[in-house]
Amino acid sequence: MKMTFKLILFITFLLLIIGLVGCNSNTSDEAVTAVEHYLQALVAGDVNQLVDASCADWEENARLELDSFAAVTVQLEDLSCQESGQDGDYILVSCSGNIVANYGNEVLKINLADRIYQAISEGGDWRMCGYQ
Repeated sequence: MKMTFKLILFITFLLLIIGLVGCNSNTSDEAVTAVEHYLQALVAGDVNQLVDASCADWEENARLELDSFAAVTVQLEDLSCQESGQDGDYILVSCSGNIVANYGNEVLKINLADRIYQAISEGGDWRMCGYQ
């Protein structure tokens, strides 16, 4: 009888750990997706999607970033993002690839790996909320 109780306790504990790991993975995926949506909206020049992908504290900065690309043709090149840690309530997201800005005769590549993006859960959704 003691062995059965220990076995049930062990299985319950194991299922709890698996469930917690699964929840963390979903959170991580949603945070990464939020940063990717932000970057896609930025290069698409879509202010509504950009603001929607931003946390409330970042909305003004998002608009400023969008304005900085107003006079150029912009595209994403080889975007790939993944969780790289946590800082308080923020999930940190590292990306690789470039934002390619075409200024007519001049092309500028902005390396996405130069920043660590911060994502936060706000209003039940994950949103991009700045970078380090």
